[in-house]
Amino acid sequence: MIHTDETTKEAVKTLEGLISILEDGKLGYTNAAEHVNNAAMKTDFLEYARERALFIVELQDEINKLGKSTDTSGGGPLGALHRTWIDIKSSFTDGDPEAIINACITGEEAAIEKYKKALDDNELEHSQIYVVSKQLNSIQNTLSQIKMKGI
Repeated sequence: MIHTDETTKEAVKTLEGLISILEDGKLGYTNAAEHVNNAAMKTDFLEYARERALFIVELQDEINKLGKSTDTSGGGPLGALHRTWIDIKSSFTDGDPEAIINACITGEEAAIEKYKKALDDNELEHSQIYVVSKQLNSIQNTLSQIKMKGI
């Protein structure tokens, strides 16, 4: 794929959208860890939040490789669509483990949907597709773990 300014701009926009989804997930898991009383669940949530932080850095690196700096305002069309984590934060306040788990599942399902769309839109180059696919697999594994254990 020959990179024009336009394709680069589209790739950056897509990656920035995914970054804002990851920011939401990181925040969501951090909030979940703060509100859950079960120590094992707290550890898992913090681990998922850490993983999201690493994913953000990986995507920022891809944007930097394109010669662009990362816009940390969390704009992007994908980011605007994904406020699921923020919207469900209210379920954390009563510390109900089931509500928190369901909120995490909803957040991850929304993230997976956006990742699949990013891959389907065909605006990314090979190295970006590799990173995004790897992250998508990991997010899908996290979702399976959460559903399987009740976390």
